[in-house]
Amino acid sequence: MADPLPNSTSAAVSKPAQTSLATRVRNLLIVLVAVVLSTAVFLGLRTESGSATLSAIAAEAVPLEVALTNDKPTLMEFYANWCTSCQAMAPDMNALKQQYGDRVNFVMLNVDNTKWLPEILSYRVDGIPHFVFLDRDGQAVAQAIGELPRSIMEANLIALDAGEPLPHAQATGQTSAFSVPAAPQGASDPRSHGSQVVN
Repeated sequence: MADPLPNSTSAAVSKPAQTSLATRVRNLLIVLVAVVLSTAVFLGLRTESGSATLSAIAAEAVPLEVALTNDKPTLMEFYANWCTSCQAMAPDMNALKQQYGDRVNFVMLNVDNTKWLPEILSYRVDGIPHFVFLDRDGQAVAQAIGELPRSIMEANLIALDAGEPLPHAQATGQTSAFSVPAAPQGASDPRSHGSQVVN
């Protein structure tokens, strides 16, 4: 009879130990999940409230047709969503737009949209971001190419708004390579339709 007593005691001791271990593991898992969720929420809010994306900035930009007729000077930016230099400048450009948007038009032209091919050719865009500064009459007064410091862009905007010569009229920074797309296939001379035929 001495044997059953130690077994029942050891069983009684091991059951609370198992329950205690299970409770500790469960609590540890709850803490880990809470930490992961808190981190995800923090990073999600930080990303969402961070700088605007190029697409969002472009969606809020002044249309080119409006900018050319509203008697305000214009900063026209040629960009692409894949352009790392354009992405790097997006927070500064968005801040400048917030500061000077009531006095200067901010126009965004995506080089991947063939609609802007005439403007791309007219302003000889071969690297992006490519900035064209237009006076109140819609005439180009200067161009700047590449990733530029906010201070240079701001000095140019102040001079553009005042109608003065731009201090950094031909500024150049790091660009993302861009090549002008070929002319559409259907734009060939209609008289040459049989030129591919070989006798």
